[in-house]
Amino acid sequence: MGNTSGTAGGGEHRQAVRRVTVIGTGLIGTSIALALRARGVDVTLSDPDPASLRLACDLGAGRPLEESSDPSAAPADVAVVAAPPAVVPAVLRRAQDRGLAHVYTDVASVKASVLAEAERLGCDMATFVPGHPMGGREKQGPGAARADLFLGRSWALCPTGKAGPETVAAVSEIARLCGADPLVLDAGAHDRAVALVSHVPHVASSAVAARLVSGDAAALTLAGQGVRDVTRVAGGDPAMWTEILTHNAAPVADVLDAVAADLAATADALRGVAAGAGTGVLPGGAEPVPGTVEAGGPFAGAEALAPVRDLLDRGRAGHGRIPGKHGTVRLPEYTVIPVVIPDEPGTLGRLFASSAAAGVNIEDVRIEHTPGLPLGVAELHVLPEAVDTFVRALAADGWSVHPGT
Repeated sequence: MGNTSGTAGGGEHRQAVRRVTVIGTGLIGTSIALALRARGVDVTLSDPDPASLRLACDLGAGRPLEESSDPSAAPADVAVVAAPPAVVPAVLRRAQDRGLAHVYTDVASVKASVLAEAERLGCDMATFVPGHPMGGREKQGPGAARADLFLGRSWALCPTGKAGPETVAAVSEIARLCGADPLVLDAGAHDRAVALVSHVPHVASSAVAARLVSGDAAALTLAGQGVRDVTRVAGGDPAMWTEILTHNAAPVADVLDAVAADLAATADALRGVAAGAGTGVLPGGAEPVPGTVEAGGPFAGAEALAPVRDLLDRGRAGHGRIPGKHGTVRLPEYTVIPVVIPDEPGTLGRLFASSAAAGVNIEDVRIEHTPGLPLGVAELHVLPEAVDTFVRALAADGWSVHPGT
């Protein structure tokens, strides 16, 4: 494939994938299996960890491959290798040698190194379409799996050109059955893309979270939703992420260099402003602005803080480019309605029931707990045109609603 991208398939199509084998029952493999089972696909499961396999089966993700193995049985339509990047090529080769399926794919979050090793091991590249569903959680294992994990997400497909259209279509069907949107691009473009939107954000989140290790206990009591949002993905498995970063080292390092340069410029600007506070001397000899720190006031000069403002402006612009909930076109901002809720069983169920009775869809929800008190604030995101109806309905049901705060 060249450096092209686009959606895979399209239009009306008849479901052709009816039997799937999932090799690896961690978070991603089990979530794929659950999604496929919900669409009526017959799924068999395999995992070297008996406990993981048993839990995935108990969750309804499928049945063990070994118990259903029959040398005369027809191969599955597709086998999904849900294993870490370092072992995907070897697992793929063994699966192909066993003839487990007609078509094979993987879910590793890096592609170039996996493809190179698969070629070296002599895997059949005509039946292999590398894939990567863009969904995950900071939690791991089959117990964290969700059938809706990939709903509305992109699912990267990186065929090498040796796989025919029907082979690519079969893997595209897996993505669609899981509720995802298949997107075709080459391995190098994929690895650069995930460095930008997945791997570096994880490193940045970990860098912020690492500062909290030595943070003062009093400071940590002030932690709010902002720091929780920024550091959420830092809770991922360090061993797994070390492997991912190792396999995508160069693209990640390039983006990290750019992030580090922005942070260094911001730190230099702030350090210069702090050093000039009260002295009347700005970095670069800039004239102090009346009312600023340098002139004895509280605000620094615009010229001195230009790198800071530039980073914040570009950050806001970049955030605005992130696709919204309903696809690649970002919808208008939702209105956030704060509702005070007691910290007791059934509260959210009653709140959602009130919303349903009002005919209003809650597009997103966040919970802000109040330390030391048996209550919190549910921040409900709704469409602006539904706000008045929503607020009146909740207030009528006795909820403490605080619009406009």
